[in-house]
Amino acid sequence: MVVWSPSNDPTVVFLTHRPNFLPSAPNALADRFGAKRDAPEGSYSTLPHYDLQVLFLPGTSPNDQLAAVIPIDGDLLDRIDALARLSRAWLERPPLRDTRMTRDQRRRFRLRLRAADGRMNGATYREIAIALYGAARVETDPWKTSPLRDAVIAFVEAGKALIDGGYRQLLRHRRRT
Repeated sequence: MVVWSPSNDPTVVFLTHRPNFLPSAPNALADRFGAKRDAPEGSYSTLPHYDLQVLFLPGTSPNDQLAAVIPIDGDLLDRIDALARLSRAWLERPPLRDTRMTRDQRRRFRLRLRAADGRMNGATYREIAIALYGAARVETDPWKTSPLRDAVIAFVEAGKALIDGGYRQLLRHRRRT
């Protein structure tokens, strides 16, 4: 299980004991949490079918009456989105897709990583273009002025930036400023 730090992934849902003044509620999730991993800040677990990571704060277990803690900060909307996915699991409704990346962003992400991987393994830009687009498409234009050449170079550079830590930005929704 990959455990993301809550400081890097705002969609980690913090769970703690439900306040005593609230009526009890059946814990429909107790037996559905994935493998547990202990850490100083609590125990990490997952709801794999719902693409969720949860952190049971110290002294809390999956069998307890639970409440979610939502920090109010710049990542509040990401945290609410994760809580909505948790509520669907609780209510046994079909999971919602994680919306941090669109289908097109996922496609470009794969291309960037493939291009960077190829370059780090000694492939030329032209060889990478053939692997990504096919030889027939690469042959349609002179290579030095081909828009595919520019695209491959951009993919390689973006892929290297992702590998150098830029991937952490993928854990957050993009926000308009």
